[in-house]
Amino acid sequence: MAKGGKLVAGLVVIGFVGVLFVLYAADRLLKARAQTRRLRAMSTRLDAATARAEEQQEHRQEAAQASAALTSFMPAIKQPPLTVPDGKRRGAARLKPGRERKGAKGAQDHGSAARPGRRSGRTGEHPVRPTDPAPRP
Repeated sequence: MAKGGKLVAGLVVIGFVGVLFVLYAADRLLKARAQTRRLRAMSTRLDAATARAEEQQEHRQEAAQASAALTSFMPAIKQPPLTVPDGKRRGAARLKPGRERKGAKGAQDHGSAARPGRRSGRTGEHPVRPTDPAPRP
């Protein structure tokens, strides 16, 4: 029985290893199919997102071309009017170098530039509550 028992034990071990190998191969096959399915779904979503982005880009380009066509047809859209209905000139008049408009705020209107050594009256300081509260009766 020693010879026959060794043969049976060997066949059982080989069968067990064979079953483990088949189970491992089946597991790898199932995982590979799941990975392929995930990659295919991801590729489909990516293609859809790319198509949406290209469509949006086309719409933007069409809008830009329409805007350019409109401003080339009516170039006055880009510029302020040269005259207003009452006949006064507006926007087109330029000042000579070195002159300022009346009422324009310059550096002299800002306190820090006119008086660099002085701080404004508002320093952000606030009265502080006493640290020791008054005893309550």
